[in-house]
Amino acid sequence: MLLIKKKVSALWAALLFTTVLLTGCIGASPEENIYNTLEKVVSLEDTFTQQQKPINELEKQESDLYNEIIGLGMKEYDKIVSLSDEAIKLVEEREEHIEKEKESINSAKKEFKTVNEEIEKLNDEKLKTQAAELQKVMSERYSTYENLYNTYKDAIALDKKLYTMLKQEDLQLEELEKHITEINKSYEKVLEESEKFNSLTEEYNQSKKEFYKAADIQVAQSEKKS
Repeated sequence: MLLIKKKVSALWAALLFTTVLLTGCIGASPEENIYNTLEKVVSLEDTFTQQQKPINELEKQESDLYNEIIGLGMKEYDKIVSLSDEAIKLVEEREEHIEKEKESINSAKKEFKTVNEEIEKLNDEKLKTQAAELQKVMSERYSTYENLYNTYKDAIALDKKLYTMLKQEDLQLEELEKHITEINKSYEKVLEESEKFNSLTEEYNQSKKEFYKAADIQVAQSEKKS
């Protein structure tokens, strides 16, 4: 008998945001105001980026505990209970990091909305079209994050239920396997949303670079890594 809990990393993957430093004087043109807003958004998402490593580490620790629990027999029931409680605490820690992520994204999303007014002030129609496309991609990215967040929260709830089930002395194998299948499907959805989110992040970064170039905003580029 082989029970597999498929833990797919949420891939709240390292943001690919390009940090840029404006060279020269900052004026009050719509282009420059848009630039300032976009870079503030990068800063507001710093907390989001910082959560990636601890989340991945907690996922690994929990996976190790799960494998250890599954390898135990009912004669070691007390240890199963102890390890299951430990695993629940790890799940709750993950949840705390996810909430920090959400708060960071919400702050950035709120700030990003302020570019709409500046886009309308652009005189160059071609530049306005580029800025509107940039806004569209980022809005879709934030919408995708909402789906990712909700899907991951559902997966976390299933993980908690799993470890509670494992503490039941009369747990039936069929019931356990059914729940693990549900967990696997949930994390597959997480992976799908994560890949979409990362793709939109890359698309946004490229669109942002193109806007800066078209707006003749001189920047010194450096990759921001989490």
